[in-house]
Formats: sequence, C-alpha cells, structure tokens
Amino acid sequence: MLKKSIERLQLEAGQSGQHSLKRSLGGINLVAIGIGVIIGAGLFSLTGIAAAGNSGPAVTLSFLIAATGCAFSALCYAEFAAMVPVAGSAYTYAYATLGELFAWIIGWDLILEYSVGAATVGISWSQYLVKFLDQLGIHLPPQLTHSPFETVLGPGGQAIQTWINLPAVLIIVLITGILIRGTRSSALFNIIVVTLKVGVVLVFIGLGWRYIDPANYHPYIPANTGHFGEFGWSGVLRGAGVVFFVFIGFDIVATMAQETRNPQRNMPIGILGSLVICTLLFVLFSYVMTGLAHYTSFKNNAAPVAVAIAQTPYLWLGYAVILAILIGYTSVILVDLLGQSRVFYAMSRDGLLPDVFSKLHPKFRTPATSNILLCMFISLFAGFVPISVVGEMTSIGTLLAFVMVCLGVLILRKKAPDTPRPFKTPFVPVVPLLGIGTCLVMMVSLPAGTWLRLAVWLAIGFAIYFGYGKRHSKLRQELEDPAAAHPVEATQEV
Repeated sequence: MLKKSIERLQLEAGQSGQHSLKRSLGGINLVAIGIGVIIGAGLFSLTGIAAAGNSGPAVTLSFLIAATGCAFSALCYAEFAAMVPVAGSAYTYAYATLGELFAWIIGWDLILEYSVGAATVGISWSQYLVKFLDQLGIHLPPQLTHSPFETVLGPGGQAIQTWINLPAVLIIVLITGILIRGTRSSALFNIIVVTLKVGVVLVFIGLGWRYIDPANYHPYIPANTGHFGEFGWSGVLRGAGVVFFVFIGFDIVATMAQETRNPQRNMPIGILGSLVICTLLFVLFSYVMTGLAHYTSFKNNAAPVAVAIAQTPYLWLGYAVILAILIGYTSVILVDLLGQSRVFYAMSRDGLLPDVFSKLHPKFRTPATSNILLCMFISLFAGFVPISVVGEMTSIGTLLAFVMVCLGVLILRKKAPDTPRPFKTPFVPVVPLLGIGTCLVMMVSLPAGTWLRLAVWLAIGFAIYFGYGKRHSKLRQELEDPAAAHPVEATQEV
C-alpha cells in the first residue's frame, strides 16, 4: 500500500519561502480558531433539546461526557499535529499510516463536509440576519433572501416568486476575501468575532446566575420513563450523543499546522485548549439555562434560550443571543472555508488534485485561486439551493476522520516507536481505542440518509481518484521513475 514516510512529511513541514504557506499563527490564534468553529448556533438549540427530552438538568453531565469522548480523538490529533505539522490534517495523517487510497477517502469526504457546512451555515446566517433586522424595523425583500426554489408566502397568503438568497452569497464572498488577504488577517478577524460571541455567552451566564431557581434542579437526574434515553442515566448518555456534535470542529485546527509558528508547541495548545475552554463554557451555560427555567419548558420550543431569558428582567438579551448566533455563524463559515482550502492544498500538492488548488498568491501566500473557485461554487449553492435540500451539515465524515486518526496513532506507535513525538497521547492504546469506539457509536446513530450521501459522494470520489488522482500522484510517479523524482527539500526563508 502506497504510504508517505514520516520523514518525508517532516521534510515537507520544514519547507518555507514563497512556495509554501506563511507561518503566522500562534497558540492564541489556534485556540480562537477552535473556539470559533466549536461555538455555533448549536449551543443555543441543542442544549434545550437534550435537557427537555433526555437529560433534564443533568445536561451538564451530558456535556462533560461528550467532551470526554471528544478528548480521546483530540489527544490523538495533538500527537500527529505536533509530530508532522503539515497542512491537510487527517488526510495527511492517513497518508502516512493507512495509505494513499484511505487518505483520498478522508480528504474527499472532508471536502464535502466543509462545503456543505459553509453553504448551510451561510443560508442559516441569512435567515437570522433577516430576523435580526426585522426586530430593528428593517425589512429585506423576500425576493432577495430566499432561493428561487423555495415557496414563500406573502402577507395575504399568496406565493411570492423569489430570486436569490443574496445575504448568503455576500457572506461567503466577504469571508473568502478575508481569507485571501492572508492567514494573519483571517486569524485577527476570527479573534474579534470569537471575542464578541464568547462575550454574549459570558453575559448570559453572569446576568442569569443571580436569577437561578434551585427548585429547577430537582430532580437533577429525572426518573427514567421506561424507555432507554428518556431521562435517568441512559438519558444522560443519550443527551451526550445529542450535544456531542456541538464539539465537533476542533480538528480544523490541525489543518493549519503548516501556517503555525512553533507547531510542535502550539498545535497541542490550540486543539486541547479550545476543547477545554468550550467545555467549561458549555457546562456553565447549560447550568444557568436549566436553573432559570424548568427543563420541561424547553420541550417543542424552537428558541429554548428565549424561555430562559424570559425569567430575567434582561429581555434585551434575546437580541444579544441572535447577534451572537450571527457572529457565531460568521466564524464557523470562516473556519470551514479555511479548513477546506487547506485540505485541497494538501491533496493538490500531492498530485491527487489539479495544481490550481495549490497555487499560492504571490503577495499573501494563500491558496487564493482555490479560495476563489470554492467561493464561486459554495456561494452559488448557498444562493440558489433551499436549506431543505442542503440540509444541516452532518458529521459522518468528521467522525470517520477521527477514527482514522486514532487508528493512525496505534499504527505508528507500533511501526515507528522511536520517531520523536513533541506531544504524546497518554495511555496508549486505551485512549485511541476509546476514541475509535466513541466515534463509531456516533456514526452508527446517524440517519440512513447520511450514509447514503456518503456512499454517493465516495463513488464520485473514487471515479476522480482512479481517473485522475492515481495517475498524477507525485509519490507514485517518484516510485515508478526514481530518476524523474524531485524530492522535497527544506529551504531557509530569508
């Protein structure tokens, strides 16, 4: 099976100069990137869903269990990211441990996850923007805020012919422009929006704490109804499965390894630091939310946080929450587009995709051409396809990547035990095996439609790999014709 050696990857990681990505990120930047994608609108919705239907006030325990499950994979990611700090994340790690074909499968599926994620979040961002502006007395015409294939009813009940979801297109274009300007600019923008988003969460926690009614915490773990997953300890576990997907996203930090200063130190800080901070915020948020209102009041409520806010005199917090969701979606779009372009970059550098995706801007040293092409595709998708078709971003590809990374740690610990590891996953093989088990359970719980989408997308991917990627693989060409090989060389940036 065709694999990249760890030595080769480390040599690629040492590249610098005008033909390599610019190293400009520090530990704080990476933590902000992780927080930016983890804290999304899901916190404001899934917390209420899990509390009302599964965990009750013990949703705080559900968050801790879910975070523990994520930590198993995060520790494995941290080991790889510090050992081989190359763009591509799980795709690159699979190339070194499981071979080129498995690397293609992971990379190809992550491309879909990031694309669908960016488009879906862009559409949701547009919907929340319309709602926010409506509350301010600013009304955008429905013709410019919906897909032409959506059915929108006017005040009199008549159908309105819509043209394009313009806000969704504009936010994708705006974020792409920020990304092209450079990783430093993108990181600064992300830090600003993450600060605002976290600020709203902290304000909710701080102001809501004094209005907590202790009676709402009794019973802390409601009695099971007789059905698995409906309260009791089984409900706490089922609730952990519901909120688990709030945490997914920290892996995108690993795609930035080749743009990080001192990655051996900063990559583990970014991956594990963002997970720890988000876990603390989520536990406090859910504790205050279930303390303000009884968990049963969140059932069948599309805005559970609004129910909690209604128990305080700070009704303006409702506006702040919508603003936080808008800001949260913005940072998620940024990180999705950022991660996707870096996976494209890594696959293109290996010859599995055309060179256009690894062509760097001469000034900003970002994959600008790739960013523009992706922007055209995703913005058209967001502008003209209804959200009911796009669907919510599913996480089966990310979970599959988690499994591969955990498996990769086990393989390399056996095959290359003496390779220097600046960060080592503790308690191997226990931690990687727990990571694999946790992710497989989550994958099995996903609906059949998700698996069907994965199968269709992979079929397309196999056609491209065997029709183009395999024949243009640079590693394969070097092995077949060593005389024509051009080994990677490390250069010193002046």
